[in-house]
Amino acid sequence: MDTVIPDFTSLFAQLGLDNDDRAIEQFIDTHKLPANVRIAEAPYWNTSQRLFFEEAITQDAQWAETIEHLDSALHM
Repeated sequence: MDTVIPDFTSLFAQLGLDNDDRAIEQFIDTHKLPANVRIAEAPYWNTSQRLFFEEAITQDAQWAETIEHLDSALHM
């Protein structure tokens, strides 16, 4: 059983990105998405990251809610 509590810090680590508070804030500030672009379709993800998003969302995995929060933050 995976005991990671899905939050932005652990999500960014899972994605292979810097995951300290400042790096997360900077990423969100500089990677906004148009309303019609889904998070998994963003041009800045690599193939593995896109597949991770698609799988987590499709399977309603433990990461889905945190991904939805990131999606909302990127669309603001």
